[in-house]
Amino acid sequence: MILLGRTLCLPSPATVQELFSVARDASVIPDISLDPVLTTFLSLDSSAALQHHYAFLQRSMSGEQQTAFGLNLTGELGGGSRRVTSGGVGVVALALSLLFDQVAQQVRAQGSTEGNPSAQRTQPKRIFGISSSSRIGRLIHSYLRLIPGIANNQEKIAETTESHDNWLKLELIDQYERMTTRKRMSSASMQQWLAGAAFHLHIRFHQVRLNSVPQGSAESLRLSYKTAISHLVQGYKAYLHRNIKETPATQKPRTENPGQTNTLGRTNMTCLSNHIFNDSLVRASTDTFNETTTPKLTVDISRGCKTDGSVGDFGLHVSNRRNETTDVPVNRKTLGNTTGHEDVQGLLVIEPGRNVSHKVQHHPCQSPVIQQSLVTRIINAQDLERNRNFFLYPDKVFYRLLRQKDDFELKMN
Repeated sequence: MILLGRTLCLPSPATVQELFSVARDASVIPDISLDPVLTTFLSLDSSAALQHHYAFLQRSMSGEQQTAFGLNLTGELGGGSRRVTSGGVGVVALALSLLFDQVAQQVRAQGSTEGNPSAQRTQPKRIFGISSSSRIGRLIHSYLRLIPGIANNQEKIAETTESHDNWLKLELIDQYERMTTRKRMSSASMQQWLAGAAFHLHIRFHQVRLNSVPQGSAESLRLSYKTAISHLVQGYKAYLHRNIKETPATQKPRTENPGQTNTLGRTNMTCLSNHIFNDSLVRASTDTFNETTTPKLTVDISRGCKTDGSVGDFGLHVSNRRNETTDVPVNRKTLGNTTGHEDVQGLLVIEPGRNVSHKVQHHPCQSPVIQQSLVTRIINAQDLERNRNFFLYPDKVFYRLLRQKDDFELKMN
């Protein structure tokens, strides 16, 4: 019996997969992976990626739009040189890629170069998968918005990069402490911290390129984030174990009138002439019987019986003399008793704000095992290896990133 019980409480892989699919299709599976845009432009391939992106946008425009695109970009870059210092590497390449997208969108929508393009741009709601209204999001967006216009001014860009480096460092430390010691862990917090840490590391790289900080400063920050990520991932797994809850879908009897008792099977009636009795009439009669407390041989409530088949006033005779009554079966369906079953949906909660109802039926004792299996499935669905690798550069790659110097030049077709 013990073995049978254990087997009963082990869900099938198909059940776990079905519930995971329900959550994935409802978009409640969290994603804390680094945005591909970040990993593309904050890499050794950033210069080639930016050139490809720029050329792709130009090919998608008409000749008139290409002209407007070039003029608007020149204005955004200070109205002077078409060359952007270190524009093909790291955070500057990332800033230019976003600027290209925004200006291209304006040109297609407006079809003219009138007005100030930068004034017409609005802040995106999300940036690299995180909310731009979060403190980390605001700092990232602020830096990327400023960089294109000052990239050729080494003094200004050094000052701006240093200030955003300090602000991001303090914010990331604060958020790390909130997640690890103040029980503020969540998928949104994890994704914000990871995106912020990746961006902050490459801000430090750019300071090394600008000769604002020593190379060891970037190496120290990289090792610090490498250690922090390991701790945060463990904390995130524990957070999911605490928060994922699942209840199975079930079936329950369907009743037309929940107030009707199910014990009434036969009723003694002295006046039945093929009438249709609804449940409200029978209930009224039953209530009269239940409320009679004075011992009497008979209680007569007579209002006459119609024999034309219509429903009208009726007479009910209750007596203790069995030979005066006729036992008549009563249709339970007519009285509103059980008529079948209705489905009750189950509920899958991943974390606060992420839940979905489902129709997956299984034994209730399987829920704890399902919850633990879903934690594993959700963690495996994250690209955590890429997150870790972003902070685990081999020395050869690390030094090449610091030595990147590629400029970017706007070319008109």
